[in-house]
Order: sequence, then C-alpha cells, then structure tokens
Amino acid sequence: MATFAMAQSSADSLDALSQFLKQTNSGRAQFTQVVTSPAKADQAPRRKTSSGTFEFQKPQQFRFAYQKPFVQTMVSDGQSLWLYDADLNQVTVRKQSQLLGQTPAAFIASSGDLKSLQAEFNLKAEPEAEGLQWVKATPKQSDGALQAIRVGLKPAGSTTTPPVLSVLEIVDGLGQTSRLSFQNFEVNVKLPNDSFQFKTPAGAQVIRP
Repeated sequence: MATFAMAQSSADSLDALSQFLKQTNSGRAQFTQVVTSPAKADQAPRRKTSSGTFEFQKPQQFRFAYQKPFVQTMVSDGQSLWLYDADLNQVTVRKQSQLLGQTPAAFIASSGDLKSLQAEFNLKAEPEAEGLQWVKATPKQSDGALQAIRVGLKPAGSTTTPPVLSVLEIVDGLGQTSRLSFQNFEVNVKLPNDSFQFKTPAGAQVIRP
C-alpha cells in the first residue's frame, strides 16, 4: 500500500506540473526570495532576503522587479535579458538563449508542456510537503551554473483551473540555494504590452559581455 501511495503521489506531482505548463500562459505575483549560502566551518549559513513583483508571458518573456532591500530589474523580451541595478545605474544585456538554464523564470516561461521540459531536464516527483506537490528538475547538460530546480505547486481547486506556482527553489553550482515564494499568483492575466520591454534609464552605463 505504501509503495502504491508513493507511486500515486509521484504521478500526481508530474501531472500537476504538466497541467500548469499546458494551462498557464501568463501570470503575475508578488514574491519573496531567500538566498542561503552554504555553511562554512564554525559559521551558520548566511541568508539574504529580498522581495518584489514577478510577471511572465509565454513564450520566454518575464520581468522580476526587486523592490527591497535594493531596486533591481530583470527583464526578458524573449531574445535579450536585461539586468538593471539602480544603485550602480548600470544595465547588463545578454542573449537570453545563453542563460536559459541559469534563469528560473525561463524554466516556467519557455516550457509549453512536460515533453519539451523533459528534453532539457530529468524530472523526478518528490513527496508532498508544505501542502504542495513537488517536482525536482536536474539539467541533462549542466554547465556547472545550475545543479537543480525544485517546483512547488498548489493543487488545482477544480478540474477547470490549473495548479498554481507557489515555490521555486534553485541550487546553483556553488551550492547556494535561492527559494522564491510567490503570493497572490494571478493566472492567465492580460499584461500590458510594454511589460517585457526594457527602456534604459538616462545616463545608465550599458554593458554587453
């Protein structure tokens, strides 16, 4: 019975992720991000907390607007990725195709179904926890920048509504963990046309590595 229950839970988690990818084409939410560095000898793990708003629209468009403790903006129009640091008044621009594996938002915004995701990641259902259904994704071809992504989904309230993204956990190549917790997630909302267009602030330094 226990084995059957575990198998059923695994199927449910992968099915929930499949439903989310197929049925969610855009979204908007508030988020809190906690970044935890690996513990060092005689030292507790260091944690940094930030918060802001998140928007995405398929295919491959998203915006993270960090508001606390520092103002930073990450915007993708599907081709290029802009990272703006208000304190430095500096913008870094890269081709998004070079960063898909390193950007957790791209994991959600670029995948239309489970099959396309499985082309890039090994997917494994994990036990339910915190009232969420969990799937762990490990890159098939790792460049060392990303170890794994864990997706936590709130089960659908009905057969006509998709599961809701609640948590993204990212473990990078240095063992640092970033946990993004989403609140007030709005599914399939109409977003302004300029949400994913970045306008360089006057006087900002632009860097294209």
